[in-house]
Amino acid sequence: MVCEDRQSKKNNKGIAMSRSCELTGKGVLTGNNVSHANNKSRRRFLPNLVNVTLISEAMNQSVRLRVSANALRTVEHRGGLDAFLAKADKMELSPKARLLKKQIAKKTAEQQVPVSA
Repeated sequence: MVCEDRQSKKNNKGIAMSRSCELTGKGVLTGNNVSHANNKSRRRFLPNLVNVTLISEAMNQSVRLRVSANALRTVEHRGGLDAFLAKADKMELSPKARLLKKQIAKKTAEQQVPVSA
């Protein structure tokens, strides 16, 4: 039965999914439901996560990420995924986003230095 419970919490690739944004690290918060009679019961505040496909202009490929709606607005405000990851703190990013940030930085460095013959 333990195996069945673990399988149900995994996505189709076999990796456990956390309820946190891959770009900002925004996750679940806890608090209280407070009734009119001031009774308190515990509750969870879940982030508004959406599955999106973002395009990396430096790498010319699309990337599927699970991000919060707030992070999606920030990506658009900063001018795309590449600009967002350039400014983003490495500790907040998911392992997938860290790898993407490193690859984009490498590609942009290659593009800025022209190869002379």
